Amino acid sequence: MEGTGSVGVVETNYFTFARPPHEMVLESGERLGPITLAYETYGRLDQNRSNAILVLHALSGDAHAAGVHRGDKGAGWWDAMIGPGRALDTDRYFVICSNVLGGCRGSTGPSSKNPDTGEPYGLDFPIISIKDMVEAQRHLIDHLGIETLLSVIGGSSGGMQALQWMASYPERIRSAIPIATTLRHSPQQIALSEVGRQAIMSDPDWKSGSYHLHAPPARGLAIARMVGHITYMSDTSMKGKFGRRLRGARKPAKFSPEFEVEGYLEYRGSNFVKRFDANSYLYITKAMDHFDAAGPGDGAKVFLGIKAKVLVLAFKSDWLYPPYQSQEIVEACMSAGVDVTYCEIQSDYGHDAFLLEIEEESDLVRNFLDKVFNANEAVTERPRRRRAHRLRGGEGTPA
Repeated sequence: MEGTGSVGVVETNYFTFARPPHEMVLESGERLGPITLAYETYGRLDQNRSNAILVLHALSGDAHAAGVHRGDKGAGWWDAMIGPGRALDTDRYFVICSNVLGGCRGSTGPSSKNPDTGEPYGLDFPIISIKDMVEAQRHLIDHLGIETLLSVIGGSSGGMQALQWMASYPERIRSAIPIATTLRHSPQQIALSEVGRQAIMSDPDWKSGSYHLHAPPARGLAIARMVGHITYMSDTSMKGKFGRRLRGARKPAKFSPEFEVEGYLEYRGSNFVKRFDANSYLYITKAMDHFDAAGPGDGAKVFLGIKAKVLVLAFKSDWLYPPYQSQEIVEACMSAGVDVTYCEIQSDYGHDAFLLEIEEESDLVRNFLDKVFNANEAVTERPRRRRAHRLRGGEGTPA
């Protein structure tokens, strides 16, 4: 896109909190600490600390949302959305992304060292929830000295986190952008998660989660990722990308991958094993399955009184998080009197569209944030002008 660019070379930072005896109390009632969150920031925080946007990643994401690490050619997972002139314009906004609690990319999770044993937690790591992830993020936002976020934005399980911010800390956000997500998992979504978990736990190398001294359950985790990738795409996108094309002219060994789509899934699975921890996959997918923004009642009750503006985005071909689930979010917001906008994007990419349909998604997000930012500037400017007027009246000199 003309006039836009990358944030360039970035570094990952680390914030540690909840040191004993001040451990964080989890939703389960268990206590956890110390906790470290890996995070990255892009752009600059303005004088009023009012231009911060928190980006919330999906299941297998991490804190590296934009730019490149020194010596690494791979850009962040949402690089096309974050940077000067892009939807999350770093000339205007201060953008933050942290790896979730329970993750394995720098934040405390089951692969982290248990301070009581000196060994990785494994299954001794406590059960966590989406609410716990947001609570940990709240500690990070406090650490950065930010009282109110201009927006929280994320897709898939990142969208769940955005909804949880609305429920847990409505007074601390000006807006929220949940993308391709849901108020709660359907039975089908839970079933798909369970297939992935069973693939991991059925691998002999899983060893009841205590595989850190041995080989990881690579085959089980790869299969879980293969199942996941099928759900991220659509029938149309798979036809366009692979068709029924064979991998080569040579006749393969019996039952080895011979179609291009089979080879693609093998490749995706094996690559995932190199960067993700199997136990983190179990913990995060279980947190997603248990997430229920509405709780025992309906979403309208949870969102009552929320002043934040909300933009809900869905994608026509997304069968993992189909548009009707986004519409349920919109209905809950409308019933609660929340200022909500809904946009359904025509796309053949399936669930992956929130990472791929950058142009249309960017236009919608940019226009929405412009309105939120300008309204926020109008609110923060008035008190500043009044203060300047009083100072000119002889009460002192502005700092």
